[in-house]
Amino acid sequence: VQLQAYGGGLVQAGDSLRLSCAASGRIFSMYDMGWFRQAPGKEREFVAGMSGGGDSTAYADSVKDRFTISRDNAKNTVYLQMNNLKPEDTAVYYCAARRNRNSGYISRYTYDYWGQGTQVTVSS
Repeated sequence: VQLQAYGGGLVQAGDSLRLSCAASGRIFSMYDMGWFRQAPGKEREFVAGMSGGGDSTAYADSVKDRFTISRDNAKNTVYLQMNNLKPEDTAVYYCAARRNRNSGYISRYTYDYWGQGTQVTVSS
């Protein structure tokens, strides 16, 4: 599975952005998808995750009620809608994939495939 993340950019606090992650390969629905982010000098952290069928999701507390993960299995794409962005959301955002487990989305060590990352910068 190859992943390509895009959609990052420079925005102001309170703005919205939608990240996309396109996956190659067959049977996209067999893969849980996750979004992670890494700010300079910090560990890569979990943001959101979704099961292959889209019926299970998880979010980091810091983004709950502001970010929404979704997927379109027909297009082999997962999205991260980010609303009310804050300066502390500034990071490189990565998408990741793993064979379906339908739970335990938080640990980055459970993901087998990673995209190259897209920069999100939020100015105050």
